[in-house]
Amino acid sequence: MTQQGLLAGKSAFVTGASSGIGAAAARVFCREGAAVMLVSRREDRLACLAAELRGRGHDVDYVTADVARSGEVAAAVERTLSRFGGLDVAFNNAGVGATRTPLHVMPDELYDTIMDTNVRGVWNCMRHQIRVMLAHGGAIVNTSSTAGLVATPVAAPYVASKHAVLGLTKAAAVEYAAQGIRINAIAPGSTHSEMIDTWLQEEPGARELLLNAAPLPHIADPEEVAEAAAWLCSDRASFVVGATMPVDGGWTVR
Repeated sequence: MTQQGLLAGKSAFVTGASSGIGAAAARVFCREGAAVMLVSRREDRLACLAAELRGRGHDVDYVTADVARSGEVAAAVERTLSRFGGLDVAFNNAGVGATRTPLHVMPDELYDTIMDTNVRGVWNCMRHQIRVMLAHGGAIVNTSSTAGLVATPVAAPYVASKHAVLGLTKAAAVEYAAQGIRINAIAPGSTHSEMIDTWLQEEPGARELLLNAAPLPHIADPEEVAEAAAWLCSDRASFVVGATMPVDGGWTVR
């Protein structure tokens, strides 16, 4: 294929790639010229997505990993290096979706799952990616949420975890910018996903609630969010460091 697009010639690492924003990012990153390593816990979905993208002529591989486990992330990064010869950009998107469980009845296990995946997962990904990027620079984008900017009506640990992602992003951005590694975050609003689509089906009035919550009355397609991540990973965002980009239809403007 001809080397064209925002990410032409770059090797990319995308977590949470089995569905939603992660799968959309895999498609967008490939379309923009990157070779992409797909990372998730669900091998069957990764295999199907990899086959789809290879069928379109893209350079893709996949590896199963739980981002909450440092050793599995390290192995996935090593797989990327051996397969593509380097790591240029990373989109750390894996996360556990929000619940509406009240704080006072939430079991410890649910709290731990949310924090381990959403916070420790980003921590694990960044530290292994940065070790590789120190030699030549790179770009990292972490997925937070509008819940990382304001308190939304979801479980408290989810809100706390997405605030923590922004803290990790800013701290790492300051620490490594001078070494050629740009680190930023996106804060998606209402986006079609397994969690959101199930909620829309089960709760009457949910769609109207989401549509009325932002100036742009629209629930995002995952690709719309992935486009923002691709731009932040690209050289066109060369002077953007430590930023949080809302991709929320204007929800946080209010």
